[in-house]
Amino acid sequence: MKISEIYSMDIYGDNGQYLGEVRDAIVDLEKGEVSRLLMQEWRNSDRTEVRKILQQKSVLFKNVKNIGDVVLVSGGTASPKQESASSPEVIELSR
Repeated sequence: MKISEIYSMDIYGDNGQYLGEVRDAIVDLEKGEVSRLLMQEWRNSDRTEVRKILQQKSVLFKNVKNIGDVVLVSGGTASPKQESASSPEVIELSR
């Protein structure tokens, strides 16, 4: 499956809660894999906005359980409890 095929797909938590729509993705080029799906585009955002998007409007791709008509994820969105603003990934991506 191409990453472009999941853009605009709805994202649901494993509890059936609607989380948002795939708007963008972060690809780790060194590992050759998708690391996050974003429910808000982050282009033209300042550092503070990027951190907020990564914490509240994204899901870790490793939490994706299934991709079909919708994207099903476990654990819901990334939250400050799951990933702090000072986590290495958030700091690196918000540079």
